[in-house]
Amino acid sequence: MSHPSFKDLAKSNRPKIGTVVLEFDTPGIGQILKAAGLDFVFLDMEHSGFSFSDLKRTLRYTQSAELPALVRVPSDRYDHIARALDLGPDALMVPMVGSAEQARHIVSCAKYVPQGERGFAPQVAHDRYQPGPALTKMRRINRHTSVWAQIETAEGAENAETIAAVTGIDCLWVGHMDLSLSLGVPGQYKSPQVKRAFENVVSAAKKHKKSLGRMVQDVKLGASAYSNGFEFLAYHVDAWALHEFMQTNVEKIRKNCRKPSR
Repeated sequence: MSHPSFKDLAKSNRPKIGTVVLEFDTPGIGQILKAAGLDFVFLDMEHSGFSFSDLKRTLRYTQSAELPALVRVPSDRYDHIARALDLGPDALMVPMVGSAEQARHIVSCAKYVPQGERGFAPQVAHDRYQPGPALTKMRRINRHTSVWAQIETAEGAENAETIAAVTGIDCLWVGHMDLSLSLGVPGQYKSPQVKRAFENVVSAAKKHKKSLGRMVQDVKLGASAYSNGFEFLAYHVDAWALHEFMQTNVEKIRKNCRKPSR
């Protein structure tokens, strides 16, 4: 692997900042985000409509830029997990993780023997199409690939400690919107329920020495999240960023335009 793995990134205490791509899977996306100084890219299959073919193509764009890629799959099904990993992302996230049993299932789907039961396909995208001994490849990929559990339900927050304790889970990622929905306080991130859930997840990750991640919509929230233990931060979503930039600056242009004198 020519770029740092997420496990390498996790060894540093500095903030690791990425962004979510769910709309613009264009050839230049990897180079653009790398040039912008991002540490990783979050490719979303859950809400984007991206197919596996889309993912395969976009991962080549990010690899060409030496930009580590995290992929969120739609579910914890074996075919979603193993098929996505065969395409070569550096990390994989599963949404709606609610229990240690589910977390162990995810690890089993994601890892080769002896850590799991994932089926092996030689000389495909996950090993850069290179020949070589199968066991050597499987050991290397097991070491390189990071597995993340998304905590975004009341059940997941309640069971955060047992989820974090599962060997093979490397990061707990809090889905703040769906967590607030599950707790019955939609969008009320300062509510006692949401605060307690966040504290439980943060405590669990610290106890078991697992990384923490979340999305942040602005600079202030990013700095606050990092000070509270969240080291992997996904700043904005590609479609939202374009909309915000264009709306703000188009309005400024209109306000500053003056009719030409004749």
